[in-house]
Amino acid sequence: MIIDPLSALSTTVIVLIIILILFWPDKGIVWQLQSNHKNSQRVIQEDALKQIYDHEYRNKSATLRSVAGALGFSMDKTSDILDKLMRLGLVSFSDAHYTLTAQGRSYALRVIRLHRLWERYYADETGFPEKDWHKQAEKLEHSTTPSQAAELAQSMGNPLFDPHGDPIPTIAGEIIKHDSLTLNSLKPGNAARITHIEDEPAVLYSQLVASGLYPGMHIYITEKGNDRVRFVAEGEEIVLAPVLANHINVQLIPEELAEDDVSESLINLNLGESAEVTSISKACRGIQRRRLMDLGIIPGTKISAELTTASGNPTAYNIRGAMIALRHDQAKMVKIRRTGSE
Repeated sequence: MIIDPLSALSTTVIVLIIILILFWPDKGIVWQLQSNHKNSQRVIQEDALKQIYDHEYRNKSATLRSVAGALGFSMDKTSDILDKLMRLGLVSFSDAHYTLTAQGRSYALRVIRLHRLWERYYADETGFPEKDWHKQAEKLEHSTTPSQAAELAQSMGNPLFDPHGDPIPTIAGEIIKHDSLTLNSLKPGNAARITHIEDEPAVLYSQLVASGLYPGMHIYITEKGNDRVRFVAEGEEIVLAPVLANHINVQLIPEELAEDDVSESLINLNLGESAEVTSISKACRGIQRRRLMDLGIIPGTKISAELTTASGNPTAYNIRGAMIALRHDQAKMVKIRRTGSE
């Protein structure tokens, strides 16, 4: 049999090309797969460190079952992850629960710092809806370098808290502990300021977001029962189930401070009525806040409700001589003081 030299050479070249594509250092498919696997393992390990830190921060024991539940993994897989962290000197095990070593705590705080910085960024600098801040931050917390984190923090003025009220760890790993008093522990007649809203689990957090609650909001408790907590915030009455109220941390304040903050929203202004803008809610951030201010909605602005659609949403308001249509979710962010009817 006669072998064509050119054909044999072509086959050899093709084989060499395939080998290079597969095994080229840092660029080949095999290297990329190995790198992705390592990155995936690192992300899982960092998530585990965060969960153990969260247990410790809340004075709870981090057991195999509780960590597995928080991560959403099986007990066997979680055990393998924790064993690896122990071999790395990041976690220790004693009396049936896991704790972070000094090195593990430092590592966890670095990841938490990145997560909360990104949440603050998405809240203040983008138009992403509040329910998506946590998810977006989780995508970036594992890939942001220390220098990028420093630039991010500096660009926002080195914030101390994320948009949920959680303290942002400093570069040195220092962290402020928020108040342990929960909304569910208050009694009728108590006035308080919301200091923190827990953003996990997502299903409960989305309900709190829908209620319009945010850190810094003043509230006044009007009713407390076994099945609900009723309170007034920014001129509106809100009712929460106890399981939701337990996800909100508060600080007691003098009653008169809460009463001063119980102002009406623009959404309550009826057609033909006039008012003066007192403020824009702190819950209104980023692009949405800048848009309202660009429209001339600032403290002292005179505003009146002029027209509405058949559905009542949106409503057209006279703002500085111009007719501006605002949706209910926008009008709710504008705080007013009534001045009468036209």
